[in-house]
Amino acid sequence: MEPQVIRIRGARMHNLKNISVDLPRNKLVVFTGLSGSGKSTLAFDTLYAEGQRRYVESLSTYARQFLGQMDKPDVDLLEGLSPAVSIEQKTTSKNPRSTVGTVTEIYDHLRLLFARAGQPHCPKCGDPIRSQSVEDMVDILLQRTTGEKIILLAPVVLGKKGRHEQIFQQLRKEGFVRVRINGEIVSLSADISLEKNKRHTIEVVVDRLIIKPGLRRRLDESVSTAVRLSEGTMLTYFPETGEDLLFSESAACHRCSVSVPNLSTQLFSFNNPQGACPVCSGLGANQFVDERLVVPDESISLNEGAIAPWNRRKLATYSSQWLDALSRHYGFDLNNSFKELPGDIQKKILHGTGREKIEFHHQRGRRTLVSTIPFEGIIPRLNRLFRETSSNRVREEVGRFMNEQPCPGCHGARLKPEALAVRIGRWSIMEMTGLSIDQLICELDTIKFDPRQAFIAQPILKEVQERLSFLRGVGLGYLSLDRKAGTLSGGEAQRIRLASQIGSRLAGVLYILDEPSIGLHQRDNNKLIKTLLSLRDLGNTVIVVEHDTDTIATADHVLDIGPGAGVHGGEILYSGNVAGLLDCPESLTGAYLSGRLSIAVPKKRRRVKKAKASGLVVKNASVNNLQQVTIRFPLGVMTCVTGVSGSGKSSLVIETLFKEIRRYFQDGGCRWGAKGKITGLENIDKVIDIDQSPIGRTPRSNPATYTGVLTPIRELLARLPESRARGYKIGRFSFNIKGGRCETCEGDGVIRIAMHFLPDIYVTCERCLGKRYNQETLEIKYRGKNIADILAMTVEEALDFFQNIPPIKNRLQTVFDVGLGYITLGQSSVTLSGGEAQRVKLARELSRRSTGKTLYILDEPTTGLHPADIQHLLTVLGRLVDSGNTVVVIEHNLDVIKTADYVIDLGPEGGDGGGRIVVCGSPEEVASCPDSYTGMFLKQTLAEKSG
Repeated sequence: MEPQVIRIRGARMHNLKNISVDLPRNKLVVFTGLSGSGKSTLAFDTLYAEGQRRYVESLSTYARQFLGQMDKPDVDLLEGLSPAVSIEQKTTSKNPRSTVGTVTEIYDHLRLLFARAGQPHCPKCGDPIRSQSVEDMVDILLQRTTGEKIILLAPVVLGKKGRHEQIFQQLRKEGFVRVRINGEIVSLSADISLEKNKRHTIEVVVDRLIIKPGLRRRLDESVSTAVRLSEGTMLTYFPETGEDLLFSESAACHRCSVSVPNLSTQLFSFNNPQGACPVCSGLGANQFVDERLVVPDESISLNEGAIAPWNRRKLATYSSQWLDALSRHYGFDLNNSFKELPGDIQKKILHGTGREKIEFHHQRGRRTLVSTIPFEGIIPRLNRLFRETSSNRVREEVGRFMNEQPCPGCHGARLKPEALAVRIGRWSIMEMTGLSIDQLICELDTIKFDPRQAFIAQPILKEVQERLSFLRGVGLGYLSLDRKAGTLSGGEAQRIRLASQIGSRLAGVLYILDEPSIGLHQRDNNKLIKTLLSLRDLGNTVIVVEHDTDTIATADHVLDIGPGAGVHGGEILYSGNVAGLLDCPESLTGAYLSGRLSIAVPKKRRRVKKAKASGLVVKNASVNNLQQVTIRFPLGVMTCVTGVSGSGKSSLVIETLFKEIRRYFQDGGCRWGAKGKITGLENIDKVIDIDQSPIGRTPRSNPATYTGVLTPIRELLARLPESRARGYKIGRFSFNIKGGRCETCEGDGVIRIAMHFLPDIYVTCERCLGKRYNQETLEIKYRGKNIADILAMTVEEALDFFQNIPPIKNRLQTVFDVGLGYITLGQSSVTLSGGEAQRVKLARELSRRSTGKTLYILDEPTTGLHPADIQHLLTVLGRLVDSGNTVVVIEHNLDVIKTADYVIDLGPEGGDGGGRIVVCGSPEEVASCPDSYTGMFLKQTLAEKSG
C-alpha cells in the first residue's frame, strides 16, 4: 500500500532542533517562516538530499563513480520519500550560445520542423527554389565562358573526424585518381595520412574539363557519376577564379546559380559548423575594442589622460614615452585636446603606424635605450592582449574597453544565409524565435501547410505548442526564444524549469521549489498557482518554500518554522491547514496573514522635489525593450520601480542607470551606447548595487571579515600585554597566513579526506580541534575569550561582549540592526542565504561614513524575506535615505511599494508590449491610475490598511 505521509523523525541538519513531523503526500505543502529559520534546510538539505542519495545508492558502483555522492543528512528516520526533483533559484548557463529556446528544447523541435516542412528560398534573390536534375546542371555549366577550366567534385565526407582510410581505398578500387582534402587536391597514389581527431572534408575529383562545343555527352556522364557518388550533390571548382559552385538534386536557384544543401536539423543549429554563421561561429555578435571607451572624453588632452587604458600608474612611464615619441615624429602638441588633433594623428594613436617606424626612447633606470620600431596602436594592442593572455584579470581589465556589435555576416541571426532562407509561412527560424512566446503561439495557429507538409508538421507543432503554453502558463509569455539564458533572473530560470517538469507529465515525484513567485507580478501569480496545482493533480507531492501570501493561502498543508532565525529557529511552530495557522499565537506568519501584524503605510512621506536639477534624468533609453524612455529619478528619497514581469525594469535601472553611472565614475566619462543620456550626475558621488550574490565564494570568508569587524578585534588582541610581550602583531590572529594559524589544517579547522566511490569526508582537525589557530595564539585572551571563542559568538553575544569598544561595537550594531543578530562572526559566507548576504552588505554600507550623495540600487531585495524581515529591511533603507542618500528599488512586493516615496511603473505589458512609462508619482497617485496593473493591486492594499 502506498504511504500517505512523509515521516520525518529527528532532523538535526544545520539549525534544526531534532524536529519530527509528518507531511501529507500528493498535496501542495508550503514551508514558511522567518529568513534563516531552517525552511530550506528541511526542504533541500534534508528531504531532497536524502531522496537524491537513495536514488544514487540504487545505481551500480560503476555508475556512481560518474554521478558523485551526496552526504547523508543528519536525520534519524525518513519514510515515504518519492524520487525527488529540486527546482531551485539557480542562475542559468552564462554560455552565450545558450538561449531560452535551447534550454527548453523548443528550438530543437523548431529545427526539426524547418528541416522536414520548410520551404527553401534563394539566399540572394529570395525566390523559392526547386531541385536540379542532371540535365539542369549540365545546361548551367555549358553556359559558362568557352575555354574556362572546371573541375567536377563529388563531396563524400563533410566535416567529419577520422582517418577515412576505407574511403580512400574504395575510391582507388573504383579507378579515381585524385581527391580534394580540406581544399587541397592530392593524388590517391600518394600516402595519405589524416589526423584522427580533426574534422576533414573530402571531395572526389570526378573529371577535369574545358568548356567547349561538343562537351555535352562527356559532361553528362561525369555529372551523373558525381551526383551518384555524393548522393545528390556536386561541387564545381573553377581554378582560374577559385570559385566553388554547388549543385544539388535537392534545391537550387537557376537565376542566381545558387544551390542549398539538403535540409537537415544540423543546418539550423548555430552550435554546428554546418549551420553556424562562419563570421561569428554562431554567437551572433563580435566583441571589439570601442574607440568611445578608449577615449571617453575627447575634450581633454593626452597629457591629462585622454587615453583611458593608459590611465594606470604602472603604465604611466610606458605610455608617456610612446606619446613623446609620436609627438616628436609627427609634430603635434600633447597639451591639445584629443578632438583638436588631426584625424590622421588620432588614427595613428589608436590604430598604429603600420609599417612606418618611430624613434622610441625607452628609459630604463639611468640608461636611455633608443629603438626604431612601428607603433602597434592602442586598439590593436588591447585586441592582442585580450586574445593572447591567460590571465582572467587582464581579460577583465581589457574587457572594460570592449563592446559587442551584431555580427556583420549574419546581423545577429547566428546562422548561415542558406539556413535563414528556409521559411515556413513568412517566417525564417530566427525570425520565429525573435517573437515573444505569446506572439509565437498566435502565429503558429495561422500557418497554412499543404497536405503532405501538414501530415509531417502536425506532431512537431503539437509538441512545440504544448511547451510554449506551459511557459505562458507560468507567466513567461513575454520572453522570446532567442533571449540569452544568461540574462534571465533566478525566478525566470526557475519557472522555465518548472514548465519543463509539467511538460514531462511525471507522476509520483516529490517536487521541491524555492520561492517560485520571485520576480512575478501579482497579476501573474494566479497562473503560477494553477501550475503548481496541476503538478499536484498529476499525482505528485509539491513542497514550496515560500513567503507569498497567495501561495500560502492556496496550500493544502502549511509548515511554519521558527520562532526566530539561526540559533533562535529550527523548531516547528505549526503544521496543518491554513485556517489553523491564522489562529496560531506563536506564529509570526499567521499574525501577518491574519492582519494582527502588518507593515504600516508611512503617515508622512518624504517630499519629492519637482525641479529637474534635483534628480537624475535618463533620456531616450532604448536598451532591450525600452521604447525611448525619458524619466527622472528624484534624489534624497526611496524610489520603487514596478511593472509586470518583462516590462523593462531591470533594463532601465540595472542596464541603463547603474551601468552608465558606474562607467562614468570609473572612467571619468559616460558612454552613450544605449542611445541615451543621464543628466544630474554632479549631484551624486558614487553608485552601489546591493544584490543577493554571496559575500564570498570560499569557506574562509565570513561576516567578520566582510564587514571589517575582524580587523579591530585582531588589533585589540595584538595590543594586549601578553601579545606585546611575545612580539605578536595583528597578522598573528589571521587564519589565512602562516604564523598564528594551525598548519595541520592550514586554518580551515577541518581536513578533507577523499573517498573512492563515496563522498569526500571532512573531519575536524585533531591538532586545533576545529579552532583554526595554533595553541600559542589561543593562549592570548581578552576577558577570558580567545580569537576562536570570539569567532564562535553570535553577533548578539559579541555586541554585549564588546560594548565598551566603540570601533567593534559600532560595526556589530549595524549587523544587529539589519536583523542578523543570530549569525556567528565566523560563519562561512557560503552558508548564508541570498537575503542574509544582502543584509550583510547593507550593514557594511551603514557602518561607513555617509556622504549623503550615494545612489543605492537594489533588485528585488525582498527575495527570501519574511514580512518581519521586510520590516527590518525597510528600516535600514530608511536610515540610508534619512542620511541624504538616494535608494532605487526594483520590486513587486506591495509592502515595499506602499512605503516608497516615489513609484515609477513600467509596462503596460511585458516584452514588446512594455518598455514604456505607465505612471509615476506617489503610491496613492499610482493606485489611482486605471491603466496600471500595479496600481490595481496597490489600491487594494492601501484600502485594506486604511480600513
